[in-house]
Amino acid sequence: MTVDLPQILSGKVRELYDAGEDRLVMVASDRVSAFDVIMAEPIRDKGRVLTAMTCFWFEEMADVVPGTLLAADPAAISAALGGGALPPGWVGRAMLVRRAEMLPIECVVRGYLAGSAWEEYERTGTVHGMEMPEGLLLASELEKPIFTPATKAAEGHDVNIGMAEAVDLVGAESALAAQAVSLELYRRAAARAAAAGFILADTKFELGYVDGVLCLCDEVCTPDSSRLWPADAVVPGTTPPAFDKQPLRDWLAAQPWDRTPPPPPLPPEVTTALSQRYVAAYERVTGRSLGDWYGATT
Repeated sequence: MTVDLPQILSGKVRELYDAGEDRLVMVASDRVSAFDVIMAEPIRDKGRVLTAMTCFWFEEMADVVPGTLLAADPAAISAALGGGALPPGWVGRAMLVRRAEMLPIECVVRGYLAGSAWEEYERTGTVHGMEMPEGLLLASELEKPIFTPATKAAEGHDVNIGMAEAVDLVGAESALAAQAVSLELYRRAAARAAAAGFILADTKFELGYVDGVLCLCDEVCTPDSSRLWPADAVVPGTTPPAFDKQPLRDWLAAQPWDRTPPPPPLPPEVTTALSQRYVAAYERVTGRSLGDWYGATT
């Protein structure tokens, strides 16, 4: 008998299932999106990397904030769901988690100037409405990491908001708690990344309440939710070679494509490079081999 759960959501990368008893099963697929369009070709091992890396960070961050993770071991998930076999695509890609009352904000922390923060700074000299020093460049390190929340978008890009708007959405107590927790999580993750030769330029966390306690949820400090730069290749004023979807974005940008579905077929050299980059990010940051994670194939 195979586990059969009601599906709640199918996102760009993840599938979400109701496991009963205030639990969910989150499954990270090998899908990849760029410019808000899902590519047709899967990226080998991407779902395993996202799951393994998230589980690593849940362990590392447990003394900062509790996580919602209950199990990632396929045997433990199977037992918790009544003993049925997991669908083949779940092994190494599934997490059994507690259901949380999610904060309706993305908890973004930035240590470097990039992305939408750089675009705003170029226009106004501010980041999320906060005055910044003059003369900063793309990829410049900020004086200190800053909490820059955003609203969650069902489709397209999230929308940057200020702290005052975050307070309006979730209340002062929750907003301040989310800010403090997110900054400490970023500090911890950035130090670990630095030891591995990376700069964690920015990342986003998802937080929610379980039985009144603020908890860390969803994916944590993965190449999908972070800008991870090789430290020896960062030159302020130029775009760093991010250890994420950059080979995909670069290839797509060179194609005669208007960024609407359907996307152009990806050649094997692009999908292979992307897979290798995800695996390398996991193995270098965690010091673990992906071959030791559930679902490994030869």
